Order: sequence, then C-alpha cells, then structure tokens
Amino acid sequence: MPDTTSPAGEGPRTRVRPYQYEDAREFVALARDSRELHRPWLFPPQTPEAYRDYANSVIEDPTKAGFLVCDLADGRIAGFININNIVRGGFLSGALGYGAFAHAAGRGLMGEGLRHVMRHAFGPLGLHRLEANIQPGNTASLALVRRAGFRHEGFSPDFLRIDGAWRDHERWAVTADMVRDDPPGGLSGPSG
Repeated sequence: MPDTTSPAGEGPRTRVRPYQYEDAREFVALARDSRELHRPWLFPPQTPEAYRDYANSVIEDPTKAGFLVCDLADGRIAGFININNIVRGGFLSGALGYGAFAHAAGRGLMGEGLRHVMRHAFGPLGLHRLEANIQPGNTASLALVRRAGFRHEGFSPDFLRIDGAWRDHERWAVTADMVRDDPPGGLSGPSG
C-alpha cells in the first residue's frame, strides 16, 4: 500500500503530502466553496462518497501519484496536484492535473506546491517529463505552468471531454533536464 503520510516536500509556506481518506470532509467543503473558481475548467468531488472514490483511484492506482498542497500558516488544504497516466520504460512521463481552492487562489501556494511535486517527480518517482494540458481560456493555470518553467509544445483541438463537450487544450511540458539544481525550498525554474 502506498505511503499516505510522508510529505513529498515542505517549504516556507506549504507542505505537500499524499491524499488521505480522512481528508474527505475538508476537501469536499473546499471544493463546494470553490465551484465558481473551478467552473468550467474542473470538477473535483463534491460529496464524501465521490471524494472516497476519487482518493482511492489516486492512492491505489500505480499509474497515478496524488498530492494535497497544505498551507503551513493554518494547516488547511490549499489545492491538489495529481500526476496521472504515469508511463515507465522509455517514456518516464506523467500528465498533471491540479486545482487551487478559492481561499488559497492567487497567493502563490500552488506555485510552491508544484515545485515540490516537480522535485518529487524528477527525484523519487524517477520521471523524465511532466505534461500539462490546459484549456486556452484558463489563464491562471497557464500562468502557473509558465512560472514553473514549462514550455509550450502545441495545441490539441477537441483533446479532452469536459462537462459534456470536447475541449481544445494547449500542451505544456517540462523535463528533468530543464530545471537546474536548486537550494532547499524550491526548484529554481528553467535552466540556461
């Protein structure tokens, strides 16, 4: 069974840790409070039962690694970052999915959390590449990956079915060799 207690990273403002089933009540309340922020981009679980199924899929599936970004100031969950579709072998890649909760949006917590997840992905998980597919109008999400050093790789029409319709997405990616060694606390961003 995967370790659901050890943090994937801790910095000045955030602690990134795996999902736990006990997070259901807090996660669901935050997801409900964040509906306006999330729509039409994402639809996190809104009931304890849906959270349990969601968390179970992230915790038990070896092709996923899921993390909660927690605010060290108050201990609340600020958001979530999942690495989905992890492929080993010659690919060593995963696809990111993430979201901030309304109380934490725009405070830089997700940026710090993403740096921890990137370090974990390129370190203990042994991945070479992370990809983020983002709807063109989702400016906050695009800004997050830009700040983290992802490069724009293309455009995929009708890429993913969301809320009953096929949605266009921009493809962004970062590889382990694009980030330089950094001091404790965070990835430094693109090398060069």
